[in-house]
Amino acid sequence: MTITPVILCGGSGTRMWPLSRGGYPKQFLALYGHESLLQQTATRLSGLSEAGAPLLISNAEQRFLVAEQLREAGIKDARIILEPVGRNTAPAVAAAAIVALQGNPEAMLLVLPSDHVIQHKAVFAELVQQAAQVAAAGKLVTFGIKPESPHTGYGYIRRGNECRIGTAKGVYDVAEFVEKPDAQRAALFLASGDYYWNSGMFLFRADAYLRELGQFQPAMLEQVRSAIAAGKSDQDFFRLDAEYFSECPADSIDYAVMEHTKEAAVIAAAGLGWNDIGSWTALAEVSEPDAEGNHLLGDVLVDDVSDCYIRSENRMIAALGVRDLVIVETADAILVAHKDKAQDVKKIVERLNQAGRSESVTHRRVFRPWGWYEGLDACDRFQVKRIMVSPGRSLSLQMHHHRAEHWVVVKGTAVVVNGDKELLLSENQSTYIPLGITHRLVNPGKIPLEIIEVQSGSYLGEDDIVRFDDNYGRVD
Repeated sequence: MTITPVILCGGSGTRMWPLSRGGYPKQFLALYGHESLLQQTATRLSGLSEAGAPLLISNAEQRFLVAEQLREAGIKDARIILEPVGRNTAPAVAAAAIVALQGNPEAMLLVLPSDHVIQHKAVFAELVQQAAQVAAAGKLVTFGIKPESPHTGYGYIRRGNECRIGTAKGVYDVAEFVEKPDAQRAALFLASGDYYWNSGMFLFRADAYLRELGQFQPAMLEQVRSAIAAGKSDQDFFRLDAEYFSECPADSIDYAVMEHTKEAAVIAAAGLGWNDIGSWTALAEVSEPDAEGNHLLGDVLVDDVSDCYIRSENRMIAALGVRDLVIVETADAILVAHKDKAQDVKKIVERLNQAGRSESVTHRRVFRPWGWYEGLDACDRFQVKRIMVSPGRSLSLQMHHHRAEHWVVVKGTAVVVNGDKELLLSENQSTYIPLGITHRLVNPGKIPLEIIEVQSGSYLGEDDIVRFDDNYGRVD
């Protein structure tokens, strides 16, 4: 029985602000190691001999981020399902189950969040093989992490009787799902030995999951089936129908199915080196500290500092005489928080959203399917951007109603469509795009193209773009 990995790529990662933003959340960041958390999740599957091509569930806005990161990681056979709106994990996995059954009536799904760290891949592979024996018999298996501390940031699973199927070991019926406890209850859970952290990872037959979902959430299943039937393929993506999926009830797998089904089982997962990277302190827990208990990344200078997580992305950070702090610097924001308050970073993001500020959604560097742009300076009636176009990529054929643009090539070679002219520009050459003129920027070379763009006009918003032709399906 082939296992189809299902990687859930949604989530905003608000507790990891300012590095994680709504438009570029934590699963796309290299927070631990040199690969992003999504890339680590995808490449971890190489140790599973039973695993087939992965299915990824993403939102439409981040589809090119997902595709590009898979390409960089060498994952060539993945399928990507696009949600028009977020409806939590139960509908997302239902969509994956239906799609997987279309190609294999005995498909088994390994459901994985895209933002977890698992340090020991061999242990993970062995646990999946053990769980697969139980899932093949129709059980819905969840991976329970053996707790190492009375953690109050995780939900818990209480185990019941041992589930004896095949040669699988350490598998139990689920007696109860428990919400995040206070410190006193968490200590009792740890002492009892009958409780596990709820990892959010699952393994089950696709048909078994749909059967249980249909029993407890029939309206949800009906809407997902309709969204797939009316969905459309778009390049390398499959888009769920927006009208049907938007009307689908929103719920998690735990609430929609696992807390109600009699087929739930939990496998005791020990020795994984697992962490859900749910906060800056959680990230510090999987990193090696220095002699003073500090985790220092980037250009950081400290004196008389201990037990701090300090991360610099752009500028030098100097710290003196502080303890138990999280300090994270990006190009446009700095977070300073006591470690005890690291879980509350989402409150800052909520306030940014309420104020309509962009720092909760985008970085100064904004990624696009063709590359990225970065704001350098802005004032009334002008702004300056640095633009990078990847080799062989191009921006859309477009025009603006309210701004003109000056382009200066600083690296590489550019082909520029400027009205009825086509220009070939090399380093230190420039062109002027008048207001209302149709234009396009193309990188025909083998190295990244970088230009400096100076915009001037009465309105400089990103929504002042009329697209006539686009390689990425964004034609107006």
